[in-house]
Amino acid sequence: MDHDELGAWLRLLMTPRIGPLQARRLLAAFGSPQAVLAATPSALGTLLSERDVAALCQVPPELPAVVARTEAWLAASPHHQVLSLADGRYPAALLDLADPPPLLFAQGDLALLQRPAVAVVGSRHPTPQGADNARAFAAALSEAGVVIVSGLARGVDGAAHEGALEAQSRSLAAGGTVAVVGTGLDIVYPKAHSALAARIREHGLLLSEFVPGTPPLAGHFPKRNRLVAALSRGTLVVEAAVQSGSLITARLAAELGREVLAIPGSIHAPQSRGCHALIKQGARLVETAQDVLDELHLQRPVLQVGDLLPDESPQSSAAGHDEPTADPVLAAMGYDPVSQEALCARTGLGPAALSARLFELELLGEVARLPGQLFQRVGRA
Repeated sequence: MDHDELGAWLRLLMTPRIGPLQARRLLAAFGSPQAVLAATPSALGTLLSERDVAALCQVPPELPAVVARTEAWLAASPHHQVLSLADGRYPAALLDLADPPPLLFAQGDLALLQRPAVAVVGSRHPTPQGADNARAFAAALSEAGVVIVSGLARGVDGAAHEGALEAQSRSLAAGGTVAVVGTGLDIVYPKAHSALAARIREHGLLLSEFVPGTPPLAGHFPKRNRLVAALSRGTLVVEAAVQSGSLITARLAAELGREVLAIPGSIHAPQSRGCHALIKQGARLVETAQDVLDELHLQRPVLQVGDLLPDESPQSSAAGHDEPTADPVLAAMGYDPVSQEALCARTGLGPAALSARLFELELLGEVARLPGQLFQRVGRA
């Protein structure tokens, strides 16, 4: 994309009152952003209101600075890409949206946009079990060759990206991960995910519809969510409150005809109520990654020796996940949060002995300590 073409796309993108929906209509009528900007007011008036035509005929004062900043960002790395609606690499799945972004900014492996994908979304403040579920489901799906799409937010999003990256470290056949963000790609939000974003940039794909330099504004994240939903064959909600951005993503997925899946949780956990509401509304209840694959009609690939990285084998990676536990404390816990007093009553152990065993199980990653002096068993997906 040369300087003039980039400038025309950015001017169309930045014009007040001209959103992605109107931009798509204009491009369909005139063929290119240059042709749109060269059209007469009367020709534009067949598609736009008088005020919109007036806005389009004025050059945004900040356009030269945005063009210069975008060109500098593109020149900084060969892995920095900009995709327009006219680009053959533009993900076809986004064309199901009424308002696909006229431009996409990308860092990383664009091939991930052509592979089957599942969105994994959920609470920014998940329970320990919820974070583990997000990581485990994402890893298992990635190992099955599925791309994990999420939003780089705290909590479930971050855990999902990490799970997919962990799968990539074990198998060359893993699907990888795409992070769709609500800022320009020269800004990482939240800052706590700077290292995670760097790993995704190297091994996966960062994607944004916002020009470089765009800060994290509240209105950007619902827009980001529609891209997460559209890029994916289905959206898996791990944990979510009844009022949450994750349910917005699930609703958008359903409106696009994508599958919505949800992991059930404790009836006492606020983070599970959104998932339970989705299940009541018809979302598929899933308990394992295989449930997700079955619902989306995806198959696990047959791994070849060359697909496995050193020290990995199908036998070693699958071992030990379904073994029943013989530990009396774990058996007494179940999977709901439980107090130490209740465990004393269930197991017959004294407070000192139980406290010591709970500490051991915490170190083994079998039990998580929750606020309010509660404990919860950590299940495996």
